[in-house]
Amino acid sequence: MDIFSFGVEFGNEEDCILHFKKERDKIGVSCKCGKTDFYWIKSRLSYQCKSCQKRITLRSGTIMEDSNLSFLVWYKAIFLMSATKKGFSAKEMQKQLGLKRYEPVWAMMHKLRKAMGKRDERYTLEGMIEMDEGYFTVASTDIEQEKGIRGRGAVGKQNVAVMAESTPLEDLETGETSKSCRYFKAKILEDHTSEGINETVKESIAESSIVFTDQSTSYVDISQLVEIHITEKSTKQTTKDTLRWVHIFISNAKRNLLGN
Repeated sequence: MDIFSFGVEFGNEEDCILHFKKERDKIGVSCKCGKTDFYWIKSRLSYQCKSCQKRITLRSGTIMEDSNLSFLVWYKAIFLMSATKKGFSAKEMQKQLGLKRYEPVWAMMHKLRKAMGKRDERYTLEGMIEMDEGYFTVASTDIEQEKGIRGRGAVGKQNVAVMAESTPLEDLETGETSKSCRYFKAKILEDHTSEGINETVKESIAESSIVFTDQSTSYVDISQLVEIHITEKSTKQTTKDTLRWVHIFISNAKRNLLGN
């Protein structure tokens, strides 16, 4: 959806409320008494249980619960975060939304990112998978700075497993083949051993897949978890060809974080 279509479909608060209620009704509302039959009280934006008369607000139990920001502000934030490939800082979001306070905007974006992460966890990659690791700089604590902790054990560098579902595609008219990427997954590795990698593979990649990696010793057991595991020595050519998409992801992610 482009910005013009968004403006037409969600031009005011009422449009956003109607859409949000429609989507929530598809999922269904359940009362603490166990009943699922409700009256809709439009003036209160609430459901009222037909059995015990308890009211449940439209926001209750959703990502918008306890937020005083309008539905329109939430919808605009969702659009801006999902419509651009570049990173959006909370400060920039505050500016774009024309809001006075920074804290509610930061909290909203944090909730949205968390929800997007939970959604992506449901997908399992399959087919031809590229896999590698990237190191991302994060803020270190005062204690770690005093102790001078560096390398893999430092909070200043976070190790992330990156997986890309890349599949060779053939143009039926020309016969030319090209490579595209359907989905990505990235998982923070708290355990840097092969056991940690194995758990990540089990959670993220289907057993019928073909996995391409470099020859890291952390990947020694992957062949037992998928149909085929192909390894290549880590070189510039490997980065350019075999593991192309994961390194594009890592590069873009780092640039995105710098923007934030």
